[in-house]
Amino acid sequence: MRATVRGQYMFLIERYVIAEIRRPVVVMVSILVFIFASYSAERYLADAVEGTLALQAVLEMVFYKVLIALEMLVPVALYASVTLAVGRLCHDSEIIAISASGASPLRLYRAVLLLAIPISLAVALLSLYGRPWAYTQAYVLEQQSRTDLDVNHLQAQRFNLNNENGRMILADQIDRTDGRLHDVLIYDPGDSKTRVFRSEQARILDPDPDDPIVELTQGRSYLLKHSSSKDISEQFVHMRLHLPPVERAAEGKRKAAPNDVLQASGAPLDKAELQWRQTRGVSATVLALLAIPLSRSRPRQGRFATLLPVTAAFALIYYAADICKTMVGNGTLPLYPGLWTVPLLMSLALLVLLARDLALFRFGN
Repeated sequence: MRATVRGQYMFLIERYVIAEIRRPVVVMVSILVFIFASYSAERYLADAVEGTLALQAVLEMVFYKVLIALEMLVPVALYASVTLAVGRLCHDSEIIAISASGASPLRLYRAVLLLAIPISLAVALLSLYGRPWAYTQAYVLEQQSRTDLDVNHLQAQRFNLNNENGRMILADQIDRTDGRLHDVLIYDPGDSKTRVFRSEQARILDPDPDDPIVELTQGRSYLLKHSSSKDISEQFVHMRLHLPPVERAAEGKRKAAPNDVLQASGAPLDKAELQWRQTRGVSATVLALLAIPLSRSRPRQGRFATLLPVTAAFALIYYAADICKTMVGNGTLPLYPGLWTVPLLMSLALLVLLARDLALFRFGN
């Protein structure tokens, strides 16, 4: 019985600190998700209104974008929550009371660590598995909904441009019941040649972005070779046209690639993407622990007295990780330690600040 009571007493400080942090974490994650979802919804709703994105796909796209962003939103919420909690404890002199009771500063770090570890594990899983899955699903959904050859998304008397491949379609009239376009101009650029088609009528046989097929009636085609001044012009009565598929950008393919594919690749950009995923969980934990010494203030100094250094530290860490990813991708920074440079430097700074706190504790006692 005494052992049980003693154990509960020993973790009294940890439970108190965890409760102070847990509540704002939940609130901040909810607020950040709402803001990000609202921003994404506004963007995709605009595309839906213009007819370039199916309305039913908007909610799914927002879900995938939020899932991708959680690997950044959750660590930010945890970092800010620890900052607010420690700032309040310092402002109300509770830190002094904890030290006066003989409790080591390590108790505060242990409390944050107990909360940060499961959250960081969730962030790591999101980054390693949830993020590439969400990128894949978002791409598939976007391609299904935004194909430039879907008559439900084309606008009459307007240049319908596909930003992925530069293809442009202009039609004077569009019959959505049978998929026919009247008085049509199709501009299809390529690496070595550009094709232009003008016809009285066009019918979309298959809008599949992997193999789009269009049937043209009564028109003329133009083949413009980039390496030669000799162009070819032909008149046709009927033509079945296979247009090039929409190729996904290399960056999008990389973000959606499974971890084993990135591991087997020798490309520096692929290695940078893999290390980015691997370091998210560790960085979230160390960042939360760094918030403790960075947010300490003198009693009655004010809860937001350390706001500037705390914000500056977060911005420095965030941009340093992004810069390291770019440098690993272009070969400027060696693969090892690569992106691990940032969490390693963060850990070194944490050890220095922790040693300072322990030295002050021993001096005060």
